[in-house]
Amino acid sequence: QNVGIDLVERLVKETKRRNLECFWHHRISEVDLRRDGKGAAWKDSPDPLKQAHPDWTLKCWWRHGLWDFSVADVRQYTVQSLREVAERYDFDGIQLDFARHVPCLPLGRQWELRHHVTDLVRNVRHMLLEVEHKRGRPLLLAAKVPRNLKGCRIDGFDVEVWAAENLVDILTLGSRSMDIDLAAFRRITAGRNIKLQPCFDDHHTTDGYRYAPIEVLRGVFANWWQQGADSVCTFNWSNAPPEVQRQLGDDYLPGPQAHQQAYQEVGSLDTMRFKDKVFPVERRGGYPWAEGYFNRNDDAPLPATLSRDGGEPLAIRVRIGDDPRSCEDQLKSVLLRTVWFGASDDAIVEAALNGVPLRLSSRDPDWKDAQIFSPKPQPASGGSGQYKVNPRQRLLRLDFAIEPRACRVGGNVVEVRLAAQTGPPIASQIALEKLEVYVQYTQPH
Repeated sequence: QNVGIDLVERLVKETKRRNLECFWHHRISEVDLRRDGKGAAWKDSPDPLKQAHPDWTLKCWWRHGLWDFSVADVRQYTVQSLREVAERYDFDGIQLDFARHVPCLPLGRQWELRHHVTDLVRNVRHMLLEVEHKRGRPLLLAAKVPRNLKGCRIDGFDVEVWAAENLVDILTLGSRSMDIDLAAFRRITAGRNIKLQPCFDDHHTTDGYRYAPIEVLRGVFANWWQQGADSVCTFNWSNAPPEVQRQLGDDYLPGPQAHQQAYQEVGSLDTMRFKDKVFPVERRGGYPWAEGYFNRNDDAPLPATLSRDGGEPLAIRVRIGDDPRSCEDQLKSVLLRTVWFGASDDAIVEAALNGVPLRLSSRDPDWKDAQIFSPKPQPASGGSGQYKVNPRQRLLRLDFAIEPRACRVGGNVVEVRLAAQTGPPIASQIALEKLEVYVQYTQPH
């Protein structure tokens, strides 16, 4: 039914008719797709280009290999392909998505060979400037890179050189991570007109928060705006209303209502003002589609194990993008929620925020969370997102009341310590699975 219709051209036209910018999103090293175009070719034969040039690929987690950008022919082919796109369609820019996938350089040598990726970015930039000059208006370049400079270094992305040479207009930061080091990227882009854009993927979401409620989404985006993001980006979200998705067939599940609501709210701190928020701490695990740093959240602080015999408290950093101290008249409550695995029902936990002791306000030894799988490892992210609660699951939820004046805008430190437990142990280790700060307001939202 789409014979004779250029879908890309139609997309560009309809986007601009709505007075929106339109970018071509280029996945640098995508997995091979099935012949019918539905999903990854886990069992099918590889891309014909890979069959013709096996030396262009890296042997890694993906059975057909990913593109090796230390190979000059791979870089040249990529630039030529992007030139065709830039010259054929009236895009406002092109985004190089390095999140899909890593590695894109030989494993163990990513930083040593970083100049090859810089060469790619430089050549794409020069090509876009040529196209821009011919058509007489800007053609921007964005690049999606890991959420911090450490990750960029591990995966071979020399973003400091990119910034110094003005090779990009936008750095899209992270993908499935809530914790973005905006301050570090701001330092390396100082004096340059490079915009910083954190990204949130809600298909391969950070573990434990797939299809999170609107309060969590507000908290994530509020933290980014509070740190000075220039814009924010969503990825793998349900763009269409559920009724439209249903028309597309049984393979398209109705998108979470939180996405539709978030699109109306998360565009600024003002649009989220006095709306309930949850400020969560990042969790590890469950992303096998990468070798390197990008997307894996391997250094996230949770889950964290605690000693059974007390000892030193565990310190966890949590960001709070709101300022409860300045709006106590509008506040209903501020609380710290902790979720534990392996603790006895009567476990006594001492908690403090920024050195201020907190009072236990509620205890639930029958708490259930379908996205916590301890003692089993976290499963791979993605899939349908339909999690089932294990009726035999044993989690302990402890909530602590927080005085608003104990909160700081931005970075806060929570300390927790297992003081005592007299009941039988549930598991060999006690783990803090989730830690969240709830800020709830009294006025309607």
